[in-house]
Amino acid sequence: MLTQFDNITIDSEICNGKPTIRGTRITVQTVMEFLSAGESIDEILRQYPSLTREDISACLRFTAELMKNAFVIQHG
Repeated sequence: MLTQFDNITIDSEICNGKPTIRGTRITVQTVMEFLSAGESIDEILRQYPSLTREDISACLRFTAELMKNAFVIQHG
């Protein structure tokens, strides 16, 4: 799956293996949390000047790809 996402890397030695934007320690989760809180792409880029619009788009595509999986919630 990751071959489609050159901007996203997963390395067990970086950020506990969470998906990050290539060459940074900024996680996909961080970007998605900002977007879900209503932050604009321009505001995220202002706060993280090392990011590009392409990086944020890659986070959205990566997350959408993950949602194609089936999930089972187990209780207890």
